[in-house]
Amino acid sequence: MVGKGREGQGVRSLVLLAVMVTIVVTGCSATPPSETRKPTSLPSTSPTPTPTPIPLCEQPAVLEALAGTDAELIAAVGGADAFREAVASGAQCLDLSDPNRHWVLVNKQRALVPLDFEPGDLAWPSIQNINGTPLRANAVAALEQLVAAALAEGVGEIGMLSGYRSYATQDSLYAWHVWDKGQERADLVSARPGHSEHQTGLTADLVPCFASGCLTIDDFGASAQGKWAAANAWRFGFITRYEAGRTEVTGYTPEPWHMRFVGVELAAAYHDGAFTTLEEFLGQSAAATY
Repeated sequence: MVGKGREGQGVRSLVLLAVMVTIVVTGCSATPPSETRKPTSLPSTSPTPTPTPIPLCEQPAVLEALAGTDAELIAAVGGADAFREAVASGAQCLDLSDPNRHWVLVNKQRALVPLDFEPGDLAWPSIQNINGTPLRANAVAALEQLVAAALAEGVGEIGMLSGYRSYATQDSLYAWHVWDKGQERADLVSARPGHSEHQTGLTADLVPCFASGCLTIDDFGASAQGKWAAANAWRFGFITRYEAGRTEVTGYTPEPWHMRFVGVELAAAYHDGAFTTLEEFLGQSAAATY
């Protein structure tokens, strides 16, 4: 009887030990047996939609600036370099044919529109004005600053031989050149009526002046005044329109005296980009012939 009692106690001890081990193992498990591990969800891989860019000429700032000044429109476009790129890309709101804009492009391939255009804001510069001709108001202010700077920097005095010319005046001048040298040669030195930058009121033919008087346009390029103007006119919004070696683009022989006003912003970009023709600066075709 005693042996059977001890045997029963041994069995109960083994059962108790097995239960305790089960409890311990179950308690240490990371996941209770009654729970099922859920799969981890991955983040969405769908791309975020990219907003459709608004075309330049439909942007609110540009639309508003179209009614403002040239400088305001250039700023709204993103500056002179952005303006140049937009024009070269064909932005319709930046019209190169608008004669009221400082960036109007007039050459043998692009006539003024209308052909007999006359600026509405002509004024007379307070400088040596040989022929007594006017320019557009902004060009007058810029030219007066240029002349004052040349004097202040010790270069000497600069005068203007010719500024604005009407369609009729250009017609007579061109006819004289044809009579004097034939049409082929005339086309290299004089614009046909309706194709002249002088008719825009944005161009000045400059001459060097001294105490004894002013010399001719042919004397300008080699003079101290002409060399200074070639290097510094951009600071005041002017460019040398017909440079040496570019006849195949402009259609004209060199005219170092022919200064074209395009505004300070564009003139600075023209200078910084080392451009030598307005056609290339604006991304347009050469205009060597009519």
